[in-house]
Amino acid sequence: MTTLALSDRRLDRLKADAMVIGLGSNDDGLVLLPGAEAIDESLGGALVAALLTLGATGKQGDCLKLVTFGQASVPLIVAVGLGSPGTDGYTADQVRRAAGCAARALSGQATAITTLAGVNGDTDAQLIGAAAEGIMLGGYTYTAYKSTAPDAALSPVGKVTILVDRARNQVATAALKRATSISEAVAVARDFVNMPPNDLYPESFALKARAFGREAGVRVEVLDEKRLLAGGFGGVLAVGSGSERKPRLVRMTYTPTKTARSAPTFALVGKGITFDSGGISLKPGPKMDLMKTDMAGAAAMIASMLLIAALQLPVKVIATIPMAENLPSGGAYRPADVVTFRNGKTAEILNTDAEGRVVLADAIARACEDKPDYLIETSTLTGAQVVALGNRTAGVMGSVPFRDLVTAAGNAVGEGAWAMPLPDEVRSAMDSATADFANIGDGPGGMLAGGHFLQEFVADGVQWAHVDIAGPSYNSGAPYGYTPKGAAGVPVRTILRAIEDAIAAH
Repeated sequence: MTTLALSDRRLDRLKADAMVIGLGSNDDGLVLLPGAEAIDESLGGALVAALLTLGATGKQGDCLKLVTFGQASVPLIVAVGLGSPGTDGYTADQVRRAAGCAARALSGQATAITTLAGVNGDTDAQLIGAAAEGIMLGGYTYTAYKSTAPDAALSPVGKVTILVDRARNQVATAALKRATSISEAVAVARDFVNMPPNDLYPESFALKARAFGREAGVRVEVLDEKRLLAGGFGGVLAVGSGSERKPRLVRMTYTPTKTARSAPTFALVGKGITFDSGGISLKPGPKMDLMKTDMAGAAAMIASMLLIAALQLPVKVIATIPMAENLPSGGAYRPADVVTFRNGKTAEILNTDAEGRVVLADAIARACEDKPDYLIETSTLTGAQVVALGNRTAGVMGSVPFRDLVTAAGNAVGEGAWAMPLPDEVRSAMDSATADFANIGDGPGGMLAGGHFLQEFVADGVQWAHVDIAGPSYNSGAPYGYTPKGAAGVPVRTILRAIEDAIAAH
């Protein structure tokens, strides 16, 4: 992973293989953003003309390389577009996205410097953090299963120095440290999601969570199939019954060294289906390989717990993470089966491919036994989320005030989110003559039906939010901004922001 540093030295006193500058756009066309003046002067004021010749527009997503032929202190310029500023200047996410594009353009370079933290003039903590996150997140690669070492030209840039007003300022160094912790946590989530299912299955996933937790100072408990049976976790056992690799449930507990007496407590729940064939309700073959990513919610919650511990948040947080493999076999659960959950409620299974909510039901019920003030659950729950909101925007359901807080947190950090309702008519379509309710509705509103099902297991008095990341969790297309091809690592940054905002509002 790329290392980062801060510097307030003059450009002509720094040595690097490349320099990243920001470009903007307005009604007059291309604009060189603050920080690029020195490099433009060394090129005789010809930088804008050269960039225009190369087709630069300054719009978001622009990324061009320009060699300086010895006319400047760096041999390579990487110019990235941020688009147009808002009323308060460029936002953190505009900087983060531009830095992510730059990170990929810097592949193979040993060292680079960037002016992106100063695109609004003076540097501040928010933009320092955004530039740092963008560089680390945008430069992420996953090569664990390559039999030969990656081409050096494709390797992430070795070190990036962020130019700031005062490098030794405590606020600036804290922003860099925080951004590094966030980026490392997101990388953990991405690594988990990118792993193949022959190596990441319930038992191995649980063991990895335990190892990460111990290193971070987080207490970890793992329930095997015997303890799941004794504990009445009927949903987790039902979904995991078709696989020889038996299910697990992981409990991770972070307890701060100091907690205010009035501090709220949080529960995190994440879906950990390490491979989802659909079970007896078998999925179509094309793109079934992507069902290795059906544990992205669990990956995000494990990473979030590591991040919470690294940042030493002043609140108690307990994550409850169900893990299972959904496969068809003679022992698999069937359509028409009735499952009894941890809290005693029952559900008729009409489709074994709606399995995520079945394991999450047990986990939510168990999490609520801890009497948290707030509960955040995230999962790749429904294809209907993708139909409704596309591949980059999560659907958020739950208690209206907390749902809206989580939605705002996602949008604030650049992880798109949209608040969704839980209409009564969608719930009534899930009625069952055999059990308390069915695990699916009668067609329309599939994303909302998933939210209704989960709501049945949330205890009274708990503010909760369900974040459906079926689309945003994995990018099957080309990289963009700071999102690589493959696992995106969402919604780790949303969860952190939501917890911090809830603490502030409590």
